[in-house]
Amino acid sequence: MTDTDFGGFATATAIHALGDGTYSADLDPQWAVGDHPHGGYLLALLTRAATDAVGDAQSEPLSVSAQFLRSPKIGPVVLRTEPLKRGRTVTFVRATLEQGERTQVEATVTLGALPAETPAWSDLPDMPVEPPAEAVDMGRSNHEQFSALSRSCDLRLDPEGAGFLKGSTTGPLRLRLWVRPREAQPDLLFGLVAGDITMPVTLNLGRFGWSPTVQLTALLRARPASGWLRLAVESKAVHGAWFDEDTLVIDSTGRLICQARQLALSPSAE
Repeated sequence: MTDTDFGGFATATAIHALGDGTYSADLDPQWAVGDHPHGGYLLALLTRAATDAVGDAQSEPLSVSAQFLRSPKIGPVVLRTEPLKRGRTVTFVRATLEQGERTQVEATVTLGALPAETPAWSDLPDMPVEPPAEAVDMGRSNHEQFSALSRSCDLRLDPEGAGFLKGSTTGPLRLRLWVRPREAQPDLLFGLVAGDITMPVTLNLGRFGWSPTVQLTALLRARPASGWLRLAVESKAVHGAWFDEDTLVIDSTGRLICQARQLALSPSAE
């Protein structure tokens, strides 16, 4: 996959071939949650390396499943790729992100041909194409603590259901958001960022603080059209500190772009 004219995101996900399926990259502070690089951003880097290593213009990322073994720091990293199987329909590649000679994130990337035809069937939530007037701009100074990438992305939140904004701790754990990169239009790899960009739904339980992702699987379904991406986020269960979080990413034409599911840890309720 070649780097597109994608402003800050293209620069932040740039990789440099070192030979034998190995790449170097620099983790960008603009795509971090405090000192921790954003999980979707790390998936985009690993996926870019896996796609480049295959070297087939017809192979596009279909899914990526990652284990976050440790949390890397901002700065240089090494990306290593290993083809697991090359097929006519799908190719599987293992990709790892290393820093300080330790594996930080390990992923399996599935590559193939994204469908170009109209979906034969879909069942997606009904959301306005653009954020309504009452949507909360999460980049404003009084909400920046809830928006990890406010410098790089324009993120709007539907206040209906976001009880944490008013101090509610009774749920439900469902949020609706709209996102777009500030410098250009979204591309396929940005779908991975969008799938992980929401604030934790457990904020609606009063659980504030860092909620590290342990495992994240994302399915890429189509290239996004220009405009806002719509996010429908929910959790099915919270057991102790463990919670699941599902995100559907829908583009401006109503097409499903990404489905992301993660298992994460939440802090105790305040």
